[in-house]
Amino acid sequence: MSKETIVFVFGILLTIVPFLGVPEEWRQFSIMVIGIVLILVGYVLRRAAYLRRLDKGNGERGSDTFVETTEVLFDE
Repeated sequence: MSKETIVFVFGILLTIVPFLGVPEEWRQFSIMVIGIVLILVGYVLRRAAYLRRLDKGNGERGSDTFVETTEVLFDE
């Protein structure tokens, strides 16, 4: 099951849990567990998107933040 599918399924469960008629303690516990799973999967998805953005396509990771200048700024 992909991470996106997990988010979708747990989102549906989070929506219908209050209407299932389960005891209050079970409902609170299930909502807490679903929330924790969604937080973890969301973090993994964001991290993967961030690393994809930094990937240069040749196995290296980098960004334009640490680019050194190559032109001579001052004549000596």
